[in-house]
Amino acid sequence: MRLVVLLLLATSLPAASPLVGRWNFNMPNGRATWLGITEKSGALEVWYQPTGGNVYQVNDVKADGAHLTLTLGKPTDKAPRTVLELDVQGDRITGKQTRGSSSQDLTGTRAPALKRPMPKAWATPVALFNGRDLSGWEPLGKVASHWTVEEGFLLNKEKGANLRTKDSFQDFKLHFEVNGPDHANSGFYLRGRYEVQLEYEPLKSNPPERRLGSIYGRIAPKGDLPRTPGTWEVFDVTLVGRTLTVVRNGVTTIDRQEIEGITGGALDANEAEPGPFYIQGDHTGGLKFRNITVSVPKP
Repeated sequence: MRLVVLLLLATSLPAASPLVGRWNFNMPNGRATWLGITEKSGALEVWYQPTGGNVYQVNDVKADGAHLTLTLGKPTDKAPRTVLELDVQGDRITGKQTRGSSSQDLTGTRAPALKRPMPKAWATPVALFNGRDLSGWEPLGKVASHWTVEEGFLLNKEKGANLRTKDSFQDFKLHFEVNGPDHANSGFYLRGRYEVQLEYEPLKSNPPERRLGSIYGRIAPKGDLPRTPGTWEVFDVTLVGRTLTVVRNGVTTIDRQEIEGITGGALDANEAEPGPFYIQGDHTGGLKFRNITVSVPKP
């Protein structure tokens, strides 16, 4: 009898929407976007990460089976809203993004789970910055670079190019120290996809998930550590799969939390692959870095 009841319950439950999941898109312009779709009380909840800025919930959502229509942004007299028409087939999502008379094809894939156990041991940390020159680093894009080395510090003199490591990394323990002036805004990207926010803007300018030490737009740091522009902040970051721990000035502010997806400014959406570290230089200058090291799992 119990088996019959269970079978009846199973057959009466509605099937989950094929749209549910996390979806990664590599855009034609070389940037990346992301969709996170869950089903709650029979309706879809959709979060969208554009190529820049923070992830946000989409309110204008229409779904019909495996077809999804999203209308992004607010209408204005000068700019039409962006419309995404998407269809899911298995682990692939395709469609078009249209804004006014312009459109582009979209192709995305289901994001990988990235569930990996913590390494049993870590290799000896290796310096990513030698304190003398920019060996191992290169500027990103065609914008003028203002990165230099002064008095043993890695310094971004003024707003300009971002700076990335030539090497790529998968799972790691990262250590770096940063000194930023008041009103500074930068970020230290993990695998080139997830931004550890570095800023000294007025507190009222940003919600907690976009303040110093956050994973920009996604994970707010815990605690209320003082903000100290003009002095050195020490960060220790461990990332294994999607599991992240951040220790700031000896205090654990993010403790083994999952990063759901990429953040704005991601170099690509290939989350299963290793990626570089990169430091934002395109917001403000004046930030200095030192003692940048990385440790990877022992084989």
